[in-house]
Amino acid sequence: MITIIDYKSGNLKSISNGFKKIGVDYQITDDEEVISDSDYLVLPGVGAFGSAMENLRPFEGVIHEHVADDKPFLGICLGQQVLMSSSEEAIGIKGLDLFKGHVKLLSGDVKIPHMGWNKLKVVNDSPILEGTDGEFFYFVHSYHVVPDDESIIAGICDYGGDIVASLSQNNLFSTQFHPEKSGSAGLKILKNFTNLEI
Repeated sequence: MITIIDYKSGNLKSISNGFKKIGVDYQITDDEEVISDSDYLVLPGVGAFGSAMENLRPFEGVIHEHVADDKPFLGICLGQQVLMSSSEEAIGIKGLDLFKGHVKLLSGDVKIPHMGWNKLKVVNDSPILEGTDGEFFYFVHSYHVVPDDESIIAGICDYGGDIVASLSQNNLFSTQFHPEKSGSAGLKILKNFTNLEI
């Protein structure tokens, strides 16, 4: 059973449809006890870092416990950015700090937001990215993550230079792109996540 955290900042219908397409049972909840008992957690996200973190504060403890127990966790889009320590989008507001590093505005001679399809380059082994190197995924974002430890970068894409597309550390994973909106390649990532051993 996949548990999708409802913190009023995620596209719940889109991600739940993704799991439905691959035939995996899921639940959407804002119940801390249910979240705490879950084996697989998914944190989708749309909107701004500051408001998302405000909405996430009640769940911060159970999320940290889940990750500390090395149970599978997947953050998507803004759900990747809130896993970082902080963001330029909301100065002074602390992120979940599960990945050490920061979120920065996209820079260079590029259109903001980065919207549309881009090619994924897998740079470090990650079980959720297995079989997806060179595939195209759908992005919609204005900010990107910059981790302190580059070894946790699992995938990158080219948008005015290399930007992080995915992070991976133990059973904690994230994608800047939307796997649920990325056709068969995206569904493969969701399948890979659900196939992780607990």
